[in-house]
Amino acid sequence: MKTLLAYLLLAICGASLTLAFAPFSIWPLVIPVLALAIRQIAKLRHRAFLAGWVFGMGWFGAGISWVHVSIADFGGLPLVGSLAIMALLCGYLSLFPALAFSLTSRFFTVNLWPLALPFFWCLSEWLRSWLLSGFPWLSLGYSQIDSPLSGWAPIIGETGLTALLLIAASLLACNGFKRATLYGGLISLAIYVSGWLALQHAWVSPKQTYSVAMVQGNIPQSLRWVPEQDQPTMDKYLHLTEPLWNSDLIIWPEAAVPKLEPLAQPYLARVNERAFNENTALITGIVNFNWETQEAWNNLIVLGKRTPTATLPDYQYFHNNRFAKHHLLPVGEFVPFEDWLRPLAPLFDLPMSSFARGAYQQANLEANGIHLAPAICFEIAFPRQVAANLYANTDMIITVSNDAWFGRSHGPAQHLEIARMRALEFGRPVLRATNNGISAFIDAKGQITARLPQFEAGSLTAPVTATEGLTPYRQLGDLPMGILLTLLLIVSITSKKHRRLFS
Repeated sequence: MKTLLAYLLLAICGASLTLAFAPFSIWPLVIPVLALAIRQIAKLRHRAFLAGWVFGMGWFGAGISWVHVSIADFGGLPLVGSLAIMALLCGYLSLFPALAFSLTSRFFTVNLWPLALPFFWCLSEWLRSWLLSGFPWLSLGYSQIDSPLSGWAPIIGETGLTALLLIAASLLACNGFKRATLYGGLISLAIYVSGWLALQHAWVSPKQTYSVAMVQGNIPQSLRWVPEQDQPTMDKYLHLTEPLWNSDLIIWPEAAVPKLEPLAQPYLARVNERAFNENTALITGIVNFNWETQEAWNNLIVLGKRTPTATLPDYQYFHNNRFAKHHLLPVGEFVPFEDWLRPLAPLFDLPMSSFARGAYQQANLEANGIHLAPAICFEIAFPRQVAANLYANTDMIITVSNDAWFGRSHGPAQHLEIARMRALEFGRPVLRATNNGISAFIDAKGQITARLPQFEAGSLTAPVTATEGLTPYRQLGDLPMGILLTLLLIVSITSKKHRRLFS
């Protein structure tokens, strides 16, 4: 019974971490909750893998419960089937914290966990970010976007924030060693105070301010790919754009134009000419399709003026001022083992679920002289991919999405939180346009400067200041934190014989 209660406590600890992320944002929870979980797993260290897995099931079961909304509403599966898929996904993701705790417990005594666990945790999180295409959602550092610790993000990135949280929580968890507990408290205080001080520093400088507008169509997901709704959807976007033509840049969200690009040429020509005549540029999401190769791409294209001095419209079909999504969403945009899975359920045969990949690194979009690094939907959760598309002349980051799949869950709020972290890490404003929310302008400090209400059709205009210069994280990436964690691991290895290192 005592062991069962310990596992139950671990599941509760994992689930409670959800409250640290958006939309709840109770960021002070993370260190004490992690410390409590680490302490419990230390007591169960001979079953550390199972204990870490149970903790992960609580963490992901509550934290990504929004995935169930899309499976239940659009997957065409009975409730038992959708719950089974959710359990399978959470069980898979829980393997990564289980691996971190198992390796730490296997090779190190508990008093050395503060040195070893952060290394193995970040290693397992790195594996989670790329294995089977990667799912780095709910990484712990995102929870600190509104905390003083966020000041470290432009220096060591979200991965570094996760490592700092693990170091502080691990020290606090060693409550059998009074000095270690004191160290944990002091280190927690030090990283938050130093983070606040770092937050006051301007790593990048303002460049030029632009008037940017975005449109949120709020098209129900059930109507997104109904052919009879193509024209009404396109008309709606044009109608919502009418008051915005005096902006320097106008943004429509992912696949805002529901027709395939080759079939939408008359409409695109009309919008392109209007934007050009209004001395502006419009970026929209659209699906391109090659009839010869039968390949489709999830694209962003620029209409209107490429540069303010352009004398002729730049757009023509398949012009190079476009971006093709590289990091495709499993099931939603590509189906692994599709010959086996597609016949099983509608979930594996959704419209537009067989895209080709764009290149990992692509040229920035250029719209009315503004250089934008794009990320479509899920891609904003991959900092290394975003970094690969940031250049010396990049003014802003643009990310478009359609979160209508996830209803009124906390998924869209977490998605916005991730976008805010990218802005802070790289010192570039982020323009986030979505179909039904949460559309927002984010400044280079990761703060939301304007946003549209969720689940409403509308438009938003705001001044956005482009920036120049590089943050330390943009220059060095995860290298500094990787070196620090490796050094801590080396210290723990060489100190294995000193069982009371922290006593």
